[in-house]
This record gives sequence, C-alpha cells and structure tokens, in this order.
Amino acid sequence: MPYSELDPRDDPGRVNPLIFFGGVSLAFIAGFVNAVSLGYFHVPISHMTGAVTRLSIDMASLNFSEFMNLSFIVCGFLSGAVISGIIIGVGNLKASVEYPIVLTIESAVLATSFFLFQSKAAFALFIVAFACGLQNAMASNYLGLIIRTTHMTGIVTDLGVLIGQALRHRRVKLWKIGLLLSILTGFFSGGLAGFSAFRRIDYYSIFIPALMCLVGAAGFYFFGVRKR
Repeated sequence: MPYSELDPRDDPGRVNPLIFFGGVSLAFIAGFVNAVSLGYFHVPISHMTGAVTRLSIDMASLNFSEFMNLSFIVCGFLSGAVISGIIIGVGNLKASVEYPIVLTIESAVLATSFFLFQSKAAFALFIVAFACGLQNAMASNYLGLIIRTTHMTGIVTDLGVLIGQALRHRRVKLWKIGLLLSILTGFFSGGLAGFSAFRRIDYYSIFIPALMCLVGAAGFYFFGVRKR
C-alpha cells in the first residue's frame, strides 16, 4: 500500500484537521495515563529525563527497590519505542495502516496493565511505560514540526522558540503555535481528567484511555487511510 502525505497541499499554512485532532487526543491520553500512574505508584512514566535522574540518585543512595521500579519505566518506554519504530519505520507522518495498528496495540497494552496494577505488580510500570514509548514514537515530523505527545519538554521548547521569533518580528506560522498550544492543553487536560477519574474509580480509569486508543485507531483508519 503506497504512503500518502497528510499535508494540506492546497494551503500549507493550515494544519491538517486529522493531525490537529489526533495530536491533541494523543496528548490527552498521555496526560491521563501519566496522572493515573502517578496516583497509583507516585512515579511519572511518560518522560525519561526525570526517570533517568531518579535512577542515578537511587543507585548513588543504594535504593535498589526504587532503582528497579525506575528501570522498569525506562526499559518499558524504550521497548515501546523500538516496537513502534519497527512497525511504522518512517520519519514523516503518513496516512498508512501502521498507525492504527500501533494504536490498537497501545489499547491492548493499557487494558492489560489493569490486571497487573490490581495485583500491585511493579512490572505494571514496564507495561504502562511501554504504551507511552509506543505512542511517543508514533509522533513524527509534520511540516517542520516534531510532534511529541507523551512529554511536554520539546513542545514547550518549540513553543517558546516560535514566540521568541514572533517577538523579534520574524515571520512565524501561527498554526504551528496553535497546534503546540493545543497539544500542551491536551496533556494538561488529560492529567486533570486522569487524576479525577483515579480518585473516583481507582485504576479502572485506565480503561478510558485504552478505549480512546481503540476509537482513535478506527478513526485514523477510516478518515486517514481508507479515505485516501
């Protein structure tokens, strides 16, 4: 099946609605999952900078139980990214069936994590981090923007650069600022919704992002792949 670009050819200054909605939805899912994991294990699982820093601190302080937990997170995230890279294997965002496949796998992984969290198994951290790595590696280059959805460091950095360029009266595409702001808002909203759901229904809340991934896979397939 040939790849087709998800680029708005008639107007390169307007972001493709599928990319906009998909990016914000994935950021919401990542924020949701991260907040639920924080509520349960008190450890963030979607960004590696803090995890690797904690690894070094735990090793220096000989805190081997926490070291193992953080190792599960780092190894899980890396493994998810590897699998995503094997399945998708492209740098630019394409309308291809591989994306729905990855989203379906993420949905299954998140649903599976419920049973591990029920038994309070530390390996649940590996599974949830795997889902985040899988998702984050899906995000690719889109018209010069690197879209990441599971941690906001790059998003905030790029947003700051664009705002700084605008303040220097350089020409900036406003849709890029709008997309980055929307992804940041999506992640924040996901965290808010995730922790609120966790307080009410405990780890049953993980089925919400699992279902969202499944719906997203179907939506991308029918409106992104089949339509083209």
